Amino acid sequence: MQRARRLHRPFLKNWERDKLYEAFPSFVKSVSCSTEEYRFLLLSENAPQQIPVVLDAKKLTTAEFNQDYEAREEPCVIQNIPYGYDGAKNTKEWGAVTKWSLQALEVSSLRKRAFKCGEDDDGKSVRVKLKHFLQYLYKNYDDSPLYVFDSTFDEDGSAKSLLADYRVPSYFADDLFRLVSEARRPPYRWFLVGPERSGTCVHIDPLATSAWNTLIHGKKRWVLFPPHVPKRVVKGRGLVRSDEDDEAIHYFMNILPRIKRRAESLRSHDDYRDFACYEFTQNAGETVYIPTGWHHAVLNLTHTVGVTQNFCSPRNFDQVWLKTRTGRKRMAWKWLCQLDKEYPHLAERARHLNERDNFRMKYDPGEIKRRETEERMRKMRRKNQV
Repeated sequence: MQRARRLHRPFLKNWERDKLYEAFPSFVKSVSCSTEEYRFLLLSENAPQQIPVVLDAKKLTTAEFNQDYEAREEPCVIQNIPYGYDGAKNTKEWGAVTKWSLQALEVSSLRKRAFKCGEDDDGKSVRVKLKHFLQYLYKNYDDSPLYVFDSTFDEDGSAKSLLADYRVPSYFADDLFRLVSEARRPPYRWFLVGPERSGTCVHIDPLATSAWNTLIHGKKRWVLFPPHVPKRVVKGRGLVRSDEDDEAIHYFMNILPRIKRRAESLRSHDDYRDFACYEFTQNAGETVYIPTGWHHAVLNLTHTVGVTQNFCSPRNFDQVWLKTRTGRKRMAWKWLCQLDKEYPHLAERARHLNERDNFRMKYDPGEIKRRETEERMRKMRRKNQV
């Protein structure tokens, strides 16, 4: 674990320098009162107040979720999914409910398997055995502890058993990226084990995907910002002090309160006129749905275990296509070919968006032939000039 810390944040010599281990219990208490479980700051009369909407998988059908919430890109908390309810149907309880307790993981076959808990300066994964990480989880005093956030648990036999311990809820099962091979599609599912005080700093999910996050054990604190709130506001530009790190605990305890104070004092400024943010606590057994384009950050209030996946559905296809065609050019062409077979109306939509923007796909055979022809013509002109 010492080596993992050194590789992940080599510039930080003292991981306990801010003594947040001592201040953290008071923070947890402040956000755990019944009146503080959900709080929001709205500076726009048009901003909805009931975000996230709290729903129950015992009563919520898949069609209702897709039409009434996902299509409107409205964040939700869905209760009872891992306990055997999905799409208003009584199904089988997830194995994760019992197998993913910290006590069960300590003696499981996964204890000797190495999981990713960070990255070094070259972007390479920092990995540690689960048994060592769990020892660290209980005993560390770090301000912002390392966090198992592993997307490779499906790559070997021992860790692949985790896939059998949960199911993708029916609300999110229509994932269009499944048309692309596992090898080609970007990372999209993560097994999470987080000590208290660890978390993820504010971000938008990649390629405009939406996400779901199911908590099996523990409590997490979330903050959400609607897509119209500028990134510079969400990030707290100009409000982060030189001695503060880009870590979730600093964001929640220090930077977020400053952002809200500035938003209230500068509410007439263009950046803050329609400001809105939503804070809430996620409890064990709850699944958070984050729509495309929503900035969000997460802080573990206790030791936690969970799973999260990003996805593209027909409801957020346009936004995802616009990002994928430039961010994953080869994959986008392969994806479009599969959409022609499985979802021709979406393939037509993708081509319409390309035509609207005069966008040329790099790996379209027609585009490749055009570039080759242009290159031959250039060579001929150079030869004639000589």
